[in-house]
Amino acid sequence: MTHNDELLARYESSVLGVFGRPPLVLSHGDGCYVWDVDGHRYLDLVGGIAVNALGHGHPALVSAVSKQAGEAIHISNLFTSPAQIALAERLLGIAGAPEGSRVFFANSGAEAIEAAIKLSRRTGRTGIVAAEGAFHGRTTGALALTHKAAYREPFTPLLPGVSHVPYGDEEALRAAVGPETGAVVLEPVQGEAGVLDGGAAYLRLARELTSAAGALLVLDEIQTGIGRTGTWFAFQQAGVVPDAITVAKGLGGGVPVGALVTFGPEVSGLLTAGQHGSTFGGNPLAAAAGLAVIDTIESEGLLAHAALAGEHLAEAVAALHHPLVSGVRGRGLLRAITLTAPVAAQVAASARDAGFIVNPVAPDALRLAPPLVVTLEQLDTFVAALPGLLDATTAPEETS
Repeated sequence: MTHNDELLARYESSVLGVFGRPPLVLSHGDGCYVWDVDGHRYLDLVGGIAVNALGHGHPALVSAVSKQAGEAIHISNLFTSPAQIALAERLLGIAGAPEGSRVFFANSGAEAIEAAIKLSRRTGRTGIVAAEGAFHGRTTGALALTHKAAYREPFTPLLPGVSHVPYGDEEALRAAVGPETGAVVLEPVQGEAGVLDGGAAYLRLARELTSAAGALLVLDEIQTGIGRTGTWFAFQQAGVVPDAITVAKGLGGGVPVGALVTFGPEVSGLLTAGQHGSTFGGNPLAAAAGLAVIDTIESEGLLAHAALAGEHLAEAVAALHHPLVSGVRGRGLLRAITLTAPVAAQVAASARDAGFIVNPVAPDALRLAPPLVVTLEQLDTFVAALPGLLDATTAPEETS
């Protein structure tokens, strides 16, 4: 029995089994690589599901977190800190938020969505429109917005008033938004659904409809934000100004942090003192991490790199002309390699054996969300290995 197997046996006897049995026990990482406890190295092309924006062990993040840990990790929401104030200012700046905009700090994406739900309720309306295929989190409020039946059904009844419309369907969105709608909540690119891009026109329509109806437009940038799609936030590519965005994942580079950013004084005034809170949200450690991530993305030119590397990956995969590959979708370094057969899980397992971590997000799609620091050469090593990985899944059928 390997050390990995021994530890997984202990895992199964001590950790609640909501994730099933993980395939690996990882011990450490460096840059875009991680190692398991048996010493095997893997190119991490998932990045903690779009979390490890700077990879593993980036000096700027390590330095910022280490310094802050030596000064103060937690001070509660009875007080604030210079780091929290600075991170709020930086988020408002990179979001291009107008005067009067504000930030609420949480610890995760689901918590940011919960704050957005409260914001919506403060409009005096109870209707929320979300999209089919949406994933907004697993807390019960966020779960009401999430669409997948397997996630929802064991915990019904959920928050009432939520309706789901086909993602990207303009007519369905028109029909759903009305006088009882408090908010429309959309992901610019749906990650868990298989990296589906709603497109700029869809977001612009959502802005038009919500403005006309007096409803809020809340854009879930938890996976797409902080440079993942080649701009600070994906909504910036559509030329719209939302009423609020939710942020998490890449913001802390691995340190848990989330945020609700409200745009303009009218929206920011909907939640007042005592109506929401978080014990840990915006603590000095998380804030220092968020500042380090934003500063490093800016100083290292990682927005442009994410756009360039994502296009390079898409073109390289397309150039393989492999019969099992139907295309590459997504933006920046949030991509899905789409397959002509439901073999994504097998390909991901073969990739792991070959030293690559990818995510079979759908039966016919492999999600890649590598650190923004991934090099073109590192991506090329995966592309070079991909035909063999694909061929391995079809070999049994060909010889049967």
